[in-house]
Amino acid sequence: MEKAAANALPWLRFLSVLTVISSSFFLYFYCSMLTGGVQLLNHGGEVDSTDPCRGRYIYVHDLPPRFNADILRDCRLTEDHWGGMCDFVSNAGLGLPLAGDPDGVITGEAGWYGTDQFALDAIFHNRMRQYECLTNHSAVAAAVFVPFYAGFDFVRYHWGYDNATLDAATVDLTAWLMARPEWRRMGGRDHFLVAGRTGWDFRRSSVGPSWGTDLLNMPAGQNMTVLVLESALLHGSDYPVPYPTYFHPRSDADVLRWQDRVRRHERTWLMAFVGAPRPDVPIGVRDHVIAQCKASPACGVLECARTVGSTQCVTPGNIMRLFQKTTFCLQPPGDSSTRRSAFDSMVAGCIPVFFHTASAYKQYRWHLPSDHLSYSVYIPDADVRERNVSIEAVLRAIPPATVRRMREEVIRLIPKVIYANPRSKLETVKDAFDVAVEGVLDTVAKHRKGEYVDSGGAVGEDPPDLFTSTASRFPPRRSMR
Repeated sequence: MEKAAANALPWLRFLSVLTVISSSFFLYFYCSMLTGGVQLLNHGGEVDSTDPCRGRYIYVHDLPPRFNADILRDCRLTEDHWGGMCDFVSNAGLGLPLAGDPDGVITGEAGWYGTDQFALDAIFHNRMRQYECLTNHSAVAAAVFVPFYAGFDFVRYHWGYDNATLDAATVDLTAWLMARPEWRRMGGRDHFLVAGRTGWDFRRSSVGPSWGTDLLNMPAGQNMTVLVLESALLHGSDYPVPYPTYFHPRSDADVLRWQDRVRRHERTWLMAFVGAPRPDVPIGVRDHVIAQCKASPACGVLECARTVGSTQCVTPGNIMRLFQKTTFCLQPPGDSSTRRSAFDSMVAGCIPVFFHTASAYKQYRWHLPSDHLSYSVYIPDADVRERNVSIEAVLRAIPPATVRRMREEVIRLIPKVIYANPRSKLETVKDAFDVAVEGVLDTVAKHRKGEYVDSGGAVGEDPPDLFTSTASRFPPRRSMR
């Protein structure tokens, strides 16, 4: 009897171990499924075509905190050259909730925050945490996200530091990534990160000896898809996405409610401009635009002083109130070709007026329609600088029915140019984050097929008259001559 029991003991142990292993595997598989961690297989062992995340899985690198969290933690170190950064990166990157709007619409409760235009690193990372197709298994991922806060890193050492210090974090990140098996699979071409500034801020060797980092000129930066606020248009890896606006809805209802509001708003100004002059840019068009606006009784101006402590143009209520009362919002280039103001105006239902093709048409091809005159007005900057055109005359020549269609198209585009609150989730409405992720997945898929893909070339490479001017479609009754 004792001998039989002794002989049975190893089998019992084996069965116990097998049970534990089976249970552990089941729990692991179940938990992975809950987090979108594995692709579903059908009975034949093939990828299940009904899997809603098929081709959309994203693996997020677990970077050491020195590449993201520590940068935010040390935000006070930048107070001398980026005042208020700690406030700007609060609330998952949205900034402080807005309060005090007279009609109670532009408030934190309604989804409005004092968001800095360069806060996208944190906003995008926090939105990624809510992405429905995250996976813990890099082998099944369609793309790999690198949550490095490149834009915030730019700010830390931009003034008064040598190039080695400027590039230290980027060099460190490159070494970290290249040591990972995920990188070696495609040489980083399935990786992407967000650098929430213009592409020029990450091309020091192309711009100047002391401006920004050289992320986009390093091999790792050239291989990854890098989301920026403005592409340098050098056939590179920097793909533009919209600037953050002040509006971050928590639900589909928030979006629809706002769209209905701006649709019904009375527009008392024909045109408006918000911004500061650029007298230091002699070939720029901005000062000419401001001059025409000031000379017209149909143009509202919120002119900003380029002095420390000036709050006129960083008060969201002032900006949005003017844009909501205006039919056409003038968007001339400033320090660079693009402007955050273009997206603020669109959120207000105001039709943007562009003067350079690199301000929108060459940039945001994932987010804005290819038919640029369906949602905007285009007046070539040369015509304005040479005083060959009256901006007001061009705008007044557009038929009222066309203006209504253009405004409705702008209102329709609002969800695609805003970033939803990262702590909530939109159900059926796609925001700028969703559109950007689709663009990244499409870009990586083309890389995987061996196709050549880049972010596009310079304006000078375009055929003549590629972008139709509004005046050629609706000739104004008079000119400036």
